[in-house]
Amino acid sequence: MEKNYSNNPAVWEGLCKLLEIKDSDIRNSILRQGLDAIDQGVHAGGAFSAVVPMVSLYYGGGMKLNVEQPTEPGQDQFILSKGHAVAAMAAVYADKGYFDAALLKGSRSYESILNGHPGPILPGVQISTGPLGQGISAAVGLALAGKDYPQNDVYCMVGDGEMQEGGVWEALMYGAEQRLDNLCVIVDKNGGQLDNVSKMIVSMDDIADKLRAFGYRVIEVNATEYPPVAAAFEAFHQDRNGKPTAIVCSATKGFGGFSSAINGHKITLAAKTGEQEIVMQNRRRAGREKAFVDFYNSLCCDHAKETLAGIAKEMNLELGLEGGKAVSVAPGTPVVKTKPAPKRCKKLQYDEAKLPAVERGNSYAASDIVKNVIKVFAEDSRIVTIDSDLSSTSGLQEGVIQVDKTRALNAGIAESNMMNIGEAFAAVGKNAWVSTFCPFFDWRVMRRIAVSYQERLEAMETEGGWLTEGHGLDLTFLATAPDMDTQTNGATHMGNDDIMFFDQMAHLKIITVGCPSMLKSVMKWIAEGDKGLVYLRILRKASEAVYPDGMAFDYGKGYILRESENDKAVIVTYGRGIYEAMAAADLLKEKGIGLKVVDMPSVDEAMLIKLYKSGLPIILAEQNNGYLAAKMPKILMRAGLTIDPAQITTVNMLGKDGQPQFVHSGTYGQLTKAFGLSGGQLAELAETKLG
Repeated sequence: MEKNYSNNPAVWEGLCKLLEIKDSDIRNSILRQGLDAIDQGVHAGGAFSAVVPMVSLYYGGGMKLNVEQPTEPGQDQFILSKGHAVAAMAAVYADKGYFDAALLKGSRSYESILNGHPGPILPGVQISTGPLGQGISAAVGLALAGKDYPQNDVYCMVGDGEMQEGGVWEALMYGAEQRLDNLCVIVDKNGGQLDNVSKMIVSMDDIADKLRAFGYRVIEVNATEYPPVAAAFEAFHQDRNGKPTAIVCSATKGFGGFSSAINGHKITLAAKTGEQEIVMQNRRRAGREKAFVDFYNSLCCDHAKETLAGIAKEMNLELGLEGGKAVSVAPGTPVVKTKPAPKRCKKLQYDEAKLPAVERGNSYAASDIVKNVIKVFAEDSRIVTIDSDLSSTSGLQEGVIQVDKTRALNAGIAESNMMNIGEAFAAVGKNAWVSTFCPFFDWRVMRRIAVSYQERLEAMETEGGWLTEGHGLDLTFLATAPDMDTQTNGATHMGNDDIMFFDQMAHLKIITVGCPSMLKSVMKWIAEGDKGLVYLRILRKASEAVYPDGMAFDYGKGYILRESENDKAVIVTYGRGIYEAMAAADLLKEKGIGLKVVDMPSVDEAMLIKLYKSGLPIILAEQNNGYLAAKMPKILMRAGLTIDPAQITTVNMLGKDGQPQFVHSGTYGQLTKAFGLSGGQLAELAETKLG
C-alpha cells in the first residue's frame, strides 16, 4: 500500500470510510473473542479504545510488513505495550493472516496460545507484554536495531494509565537522546485505568506537554474519528527531523461500544450483552457500508475507483460490484500467510587467535578479560552491548567501541530500560549483553523477558510453529561485584542475595566465575549461540588464573581444583571463594590432611550427589546467603537419598538465626573473617569435621 493518499481527496475520503467498515469488523471480532473465551473474559475497555489507532495503522498507515516471514529483517515492527488490549491485536493479526482465525475461539484456556496478554507464542508477536511500562523500552531497542535498515519503523502503543510507570519515561528519554525518528509512540489516551475506568488515578492530562519536553514531535488527534488518526500516521512517514514521534490519541475507555459494560477494564461478557452488542455493531456497519457504496458510486474518476478497490482488497474486504457499481462491502475470509521462519545460525564468527592469552598464575581484572574478548567477538556484527553507567566495571563498552561504537550502547542510570532494550536486540537475532551491579537488575523486567523466552521456546517446539531453531534469545546479564566483591559500598550494593532471588527465575542460567581463564571460556561458550538467558556473575577485583588457558567450560559442571588420594573432606564453592578454599587446602596439606576443593561455577547436580554418596564431610562455603545450601537438600531429595545433616556443613552470610540478611560495608578481609569464610577459618572448620 502506498503511504500517501492525502494528496488525492477522493481516495482519502474513501480510505477513511473503508477504515470505518473495518473498525466494525474488528470490534465484532473482539466481542466474539470475549463470548468464546474459556472464561468469557476480555479486556474490553482498553481493547475498544485501541481499535481506531490500530486499524488506522495496520490498514491505512502504510506499514511495511512481511506477514509470511515476520522475523525477516528490515520490516516495520509493532509492540503492544498495553498488553491487556490483546484482543484488538489478535483480531487484526488473525485478519492479516499471521495465524488461523480459529485460534480466536477458546482463548485464555490452557490449550490455547491466545492468552490474556500477548507474547511470542502467538505468531507475529516479538515481545511478551503485560507488566506495564516495559514494552516501550523494547520498542526503543527495536528502533535502535532498525537503524541498520533504510526505513525500518517501529510503532509502540502505550496507555495513559501505563504512563504512570517510571520505566516508560526512562525509555522515552533515551529514545529522544538517540534521535530515533523511526520510532512512533501511539498513546491511547482513554482517560481511565483498572480501578477507575473514567478517570486517571494520577492525572495525565498534560501528556502531550510532557512528551514535547522529553524531545518528541507530538501530534494530538481526536481518536474517535479516522481522518485525523490516519493523517497523523502519514505525517509520521513524511517528516523525519531527528525526533521520535508521539501520536496522542484522545478517546474514552470502551470507545466504540454501545453497552456501558464495554467500558470496563476486564469484563466477563454475558452472552445476552455480547450478542446485543454485535447486533448494534452490525447495524452501525450497515450504515458505514452504505455510506461507502454511495460515495464510491458517486465518483467519476475510474482511477480513484480502482485505487479504492485495491485498498479494500488489501484490507481483506470484498467489494461487491454489479454493472460497474458497488453494491456491498463484505468481510473477507482470512487466509493464513505466516510460514515457519528460516533457521538462524547463532554461532558468532571471530578469529580465535586474536583472543587474549591468559597465563596461569597471573592475575587479571575480569573487566579486562571481558573487554579484550568482547572486542574480538565484535568483529561479528551480531554482538550488541548495553551498559547502565557502569561500563568501567563490565568492560563491555570499552571492548566493542574499538570495533563499532554504534553497537556499544549506554542507557545511563536506567537498568530497566537497559534490560528491555537488550531483549529487543536478542529478539532480532543479536547476541546481546547487558551489565550492571548484581543487586541492580530489575526482577520484574527479568521475569517478563524470561516469559518471552519461554514463549519463543514453545513456539519453536510446536510442530509447524512460526519460530524455528535459532529464534530464542541470546541475552547475557553481566552481573558485576557479586557476593563480597562490593566490599565497602554498603548493603544496597552488596550482592549477597541476588543469586537466591534469581535462582527462582525460570530459564535463567546462573554462572559465577572466579578464574580469568574460566571467564574467557564462559564467554566462548556463550558465543556458540543458543545459550538463552545467562546471568553471569564476575569479580570486580583482579584474581589469579588457576586454570590453564584454553580450558573448556560446560554449563552444569563442577571442576576439581585440589584432590589427593587421602582426601578427608571436601569444600564446594565458587567465585572468589575458590581462592579461600585453595588456601585452606594448602594449610591442611602441611598437616598431612587432604582436602578436596571443588569449583562449581554452575550447579552440577550429578557431582553433588556423587560427593554426598562418597560419605566425605561436605562444606558448602559461599560468600552469599547460601545459594548451594538452599539447593543441595532439594537435589538430594529428588535423587531419593536420605539426608544426613551431620555430613553437610554450610558456611555463608546468613544471620546467626539462619535467616537471610543484608550485609553492610567492610573490606574483603573483614567480611571473610566476620563470616568464617577466610582460608584459615575454613581449614580449622574442615579439621574439626574430621573428628
